[in-house]
Amino acid sequence: MNIQDWLRHASEVLREAECPDPQTDSRWIAEDTLSMSSTELSFEANQELEAESLERLNERLRRRAQGEPVQYILESAYFMGQRFYVDQRVLIPRQDTETLVESIIVALRQMSSEAPEVLDLCTGSGAVGLSVKTLVPQARVTLTDISRDALEVARRNAHLLNAEAEIRHGDLFQAVGKNQYDLIASNPPYIPHGDLPMLQREVRREPAIALDGGQDGLDFYRRLTAEAAAHLKPAGFLFLEVGMGEAEAVLKMTVESIESSQAGVINDLNGIPRVVWARSV
Repeated sequence: MNIQDWLRHASEVLREAECPDPQTDSRWIAEDTLSMSSTELSFEANQELEAESLERLNERLRRRAQGEPVQYILESAYFMGQRFYVDQRVLIPRQDTETLVESIIVALRQMSSEAPEVLDLCTGSGAVGLSVKTLVPQARVTLTDISRDALEVARRNAHLLNAEAEIRHGDLFQAVGKNQYDLIASNPPYIPHGDLPMLQREVRREPAIALDGGQDGLDFYRRLTAEAAAHLKPAGFLFLEVGMGEAEAVLKMTVESIESSQAGVINDLNGIPRVVWARSV
């Protein structure tokens, strides 16, 4: 079997398994397994596959057809133009969250501090905080999570990206004591508990601890906004990613909890309210 034949076969298998994007997943698996770029894959389409390569391709195909996210199979996900290591211990970084990072970068560039202190709560893979560190190298970034497993992944990504960050374990602000920051960011769990069984099967493979936001999806926002004021420096920023339909409620609780000079909502590329922000006085 040559590469082209395998890609055709894999796309059909994934289509029958009702995977959302069978052709893209097939190519990702082939590129990673064969260590080829997309261009090389096209040029070498008629190349016969060696038995060992075919076996590995088919094993990965089997896992994808059973609903395992392709990012977990390949142990990688691209975010803000960088490759992050991911596995079943962490949420897979998504393009929607790039809106959060882009908003943070804009805010940091408005600051007078030469080395702004940034806190990334519920960091997971470290995608948000480490992306900030690579794009604003002078920032001093702290990553926290309640999951020690997630922090192991974040630590690995900090090493892979050569991005220095302080890593702390704990439940939200408990991890940082009384420390204050120029900017606090979080992409917390925000899926209503009752919606979890209805999520796409691939999403249900991701850690429930990173998804479950309580009965109405807002549990973590209530805690975050109630405690954030004590950890923000004067004129400090708070940035929160929110789920669909949650922006208005989160903005209200943010303004009520933080004495702010400015606050608002930022839409993602699809026009969906995605980031709630506020700046303390």
